[in-house]
Amino acid sequence: METWETLTMSRKEVPRAGLLKAALAGRITTQQGATALRPSVRQFQRLKHRFREGGARALLHRNRGQPSPRRLSAAVRQRVAELLQTTYQGFNDCHATEKLREVEALPLSRASVRRLRRALGLPPKHRRRPRRHRTRRTPEAQMGALVQLDGSPFDWLEGRGPAMTLLGAIDDATGTVLALHFRPTEDLQGYTTLLHQLGRQWGLPLALYGDRLNVFVRNDRHWTLEEELQGAQAPTHFGRMLQDLGIGYVPAGSPQAKGRIERLWGTLQDRLVSELRLRGLAALDAANASLPEFVADFNRRFAHAPAEATAAWRRTPRDFAELLSCRYERVVARDNTVRLGARWLQIPRGPGGRSSARCRVELRECLDGRLIVFHDVAALGPEFVLRPRGAPPDLETAGIGQHGEEKQKGGREEQVRQSDVAATRGAGPFPARQGGRKGNDLAAYPHLKGLGAKCQQPEVAQVSATRGRYGARKKVL
Repeated sequence: METWETLTMSRKEVPRAGLLKAALAGRITTQQGATALRPSVRQFQRLKHRFREGGARALLHRNRGQPSPRRLSAAVRQRVAELLQTTYQGFNDCHATEKLREVEALPLSRASVRRLRRALGLPPKHRRRPRRHRTRRTPEAQMGALVQLDGSPFDWLEGRGPAMTLLGAIDDATGTVLALHFRPTEDLQGYTTLLHQLGRQWGLPLALYGDRLNVFVRNDRHWTLEEELQGAQAPTHFGRMLQDLGIGYVPAGSPQAKGRIERLWGTLQDRLVSELRLRGLAALDAANASLPEFVADFNRRFAHAPAEATAAWRRTPRDFAELLSCRYERVVARDNTVRLGARWLQIPRGPGGRSSARCRVELRECLDGRLIVFHDVAALGPEFVLRPRGAPPDLETAGIGQHGEEKQKGGREEQVRQSDVAATRGAGPFPARQGGRKGNDLAAYPHLKGLGAKCQQPEVAQVSATRGRYGARKKVL
């Protein structure tokens, strides 16, 4: 009765038995067998001799099954096992390896410590998650269907000027750079300016694709009573702008998900930096002034045609500038005043001397500094540019400045835009960080804190009530 034996061989050893059996039977020569297995002729003769004497088992590597000469000694393994279960219990593999090497003078590798820990049946401190399956996303077919936006802090001026962050938007279908804007930091003011440029030059896209910055989405766990009753958190200022404009927002789960704009930063950190150095620019305003020419040349070289010729852009509404605004709900006080931070505005009397006390109004602070008060959602009237007060000496030295005065047509009085912070937070009416927990107005306007005893007497904005569209009564401050 013939008996069978199972042997474990490597891929290199498997074809040897058949060729050696054929060579011993005389069906092939030694030279042909050596050519097929690619050893020397003498080595093939040695294999023939081993196969004739011991059969297929003699072809196995003789070190197989033998202990490694570099194995850890039993004393070291016992010592490490004791330390992992007592002194260094709960340490991760890398940390335990460092302690064994530096404190216990046991030069072990991380793989050896991991192998000994698993042999003891000790679980890892941090469970390793398996890699998630990811697929390549097909770009959108229409231009304007999806716009990726992001910010890149970088030494754009190579030490010649202040530190800046470049905010940008790129079309997903064509790779066209739609808008670029330099800001001191990545903030609400910059992204609102970027959205304004995008709407005025191209139109409104169907959706924006960006990261989970607190300017775009709420990252806090705070829920007000109203939000709990509604079952959803209130959006950020930027999120409310997108809702009113009918633009969706897709938060990316990783930087690789919005790789198109991430690759754009690598290109701009090479080309744009060189262009700014070639022009000798050393200021933020000068750098922003050079961006339109650079974007036009960049798109001419690198943009490509979309899969579908029909674009998905939509027209901007007539009140586009008013929709790009920070909104605050207020209740009119008994003396018909509304407070915004350290400012208070006087609401004039209505028809027949009617008072607006206890009415709920909405204040909108626009991108260009205008302050509009809505008494009705449909009401839309002329705007009032808040006149700044003179800053105290300590605030003037801290970098708080004022915009210059602008003379209006028709012999009207000169109006001055609202004061802004010209330090690292950048100029503009919006707070530098927005989105997150809803705080009071002084938290959103840090340069207005503590001005009660130092500043001049607050000014009062006197305006008249006018009749709005569809006969609705509106009060504009």
